[in-house]
Amino acid sequence: MSKPRSARIATAVFFFISGFSFSSWASRIPDIQRRLSLNKAELGFFLLALPTGLVLTLPVTGYLLQRYSSRNIMMIGVLVFNLMLSLIGVVTLPWQLGLVLFCFGSSRNLMNISVNAQSVAVQALYKRSIITTFHGVWSLAGFAAAALGAIMVDFRMAPSRHFFFVSLAMTIMAIIAFRDSPHLPPSREADTKRFIWPDKPLLKYGLISFAVMACEGTMYDWSNIYFQEAVHPPEKLIAAGYVIYMIAMTSGRFTGDSVVNKLGVPTMIRYSGILVLCGFMVAALMPYTVSTSIGFLMIGFGVSCVVPLVLRMATQTSSMGSGPAIAAVSTVGYMGFLIVPPLIGFIAEAAGLRWAFALMALFGLLITILILQVKKSTQITTLKESIKA
Repeated sequence: MSKPRSARIATAVFFFISGFSFSSWASRIPDIQRRLSLNKAELGFFLLALPTGLVLTLPVTGYLLQRYSSRNIMMIGVLVFNLMLSLIGVVTLPWQLGLVLFCFGSSRNLMNISVNAQSVAVQALYKRSIITTFHGVWSLAGFAAAALGAIMVDFRMAPSRHFFFVSLAMTIMAIIAFRDSPHLPPSREADTKRFIWPDKPLLKYGLISFAVMACEGTMYDWSNIYFQEAVHPPEKLIAAGYVIYMIAMTSGRFTGDSVVNKLGVPTMIRYSGILVLCGFMVAALMPYTVSTSIGFLMIGFGVSCVVPLVLRMATQTSSMGSGPAIAAVSTVGYMGFLIVPPLIGFIAEAAGLRWAFALMALFGLLITILILQVKKSTQITTLKESIKA
C-alpha cells in the first residue's frame, strides 16, 4: 500500500480524470445531435448505448476485481475510456455513435468501479471521513470540463479536436498518477460468482443508487437541451444550466463530510431526496432562466453526496469484499443510468421536456421513502443485537 497522502492524491487524480472526460462528452451533446441530425427520440435511443455498455460489464468488473488488483483494472479502463472519447468526435453516422458509446460506457465502468474500490481502501487509512471529497474532485472536474466545453462552443471548435486534446491530457495524467495508486490484492472469495447481485441488506442501497443515478444521468444528458428548448435563454447561456448543476454538486461533495458529521447519514440522504424532488418540480413548473437555475442548483446539492455515502455503507454492512460489494450495489444503481435518461427522449417527444422533468421529481420522493425504511430496519437490527447481548 502506498503512503496515505500519496495514495489519496493518486486516487483523487483518477476521480478527476473520470469526471473531466465524461463531462467533456456531455458538454457537446447538442453539437453531436445537430451534426448527426437526430431528433429527441433518436438521440435518446443512441444515448441508451452508453449505459447499456456500462451495465452489461458490471458483472464482469466484479468478477475481475476478485482476481486482479483494482489499480490495474482502473488503468486499463482509463486508457480505453479516453480512446473512446476521442473517437466520439469523429463519428459520422448514428450507428457509429451507438457503437462507440457502448464501448465508452463499458470502459467507464471498469474505471469507476475500480477507483471507487480504491477510495474505500484509502478511507480506511484515515480516522475522519474523506470519501465524499473524492467525489467532490469528480464534480470539480466535471464543472471544469463543462466550462471548457462552453468555451469550445463559443470559439466554434469542432468536437473532434476538443475531445482529442482532452483524451491526450487525461491519459498523461493517468500515467503519472498510476505509480502512487494503492496496490490492493484482489478480493478473492471461496465461492466466486460470475454475476454479482446485491443480497437483501444491500438491495435498498441499490435502489437508492438507482434513483440518484437516474437523476444524475438525466442532468448530464438533458440539462443543456432543457435550457435550450424549455427555458429559451440567450445563446451564450445555453450551457449555464449544466454549469450551475455541476457547481452545486461540487460544492455539496466538498462540504458533505462536515454536514454528515452533524446530521448523520440517514438524515443527510433524506434531505437530499427532498431537494431533488423540489428541484425538478421548480424547473418543470417555472421554466424561466432564474427559477430553472434555482431548480438545477437544488438538484445538484440533492444528488451530491448520496452515492458515495451509500457505497461506503454497502462495504460496511456486507460480507463481500469492497470491490464486489460496490459492484453489486452499482449493478442496481447503474440501471437507473441505463433506463431513465434515454426514456426522457421518448417522453419529451411525446409530451414535452417539462413533463419529463416533472416525472423525474418522483425519484426524489423515492429516495426519501427508501432511506426512512433503511433507517427503520437498521434500528430494528440494532435493537435485536442489544437484546441478544
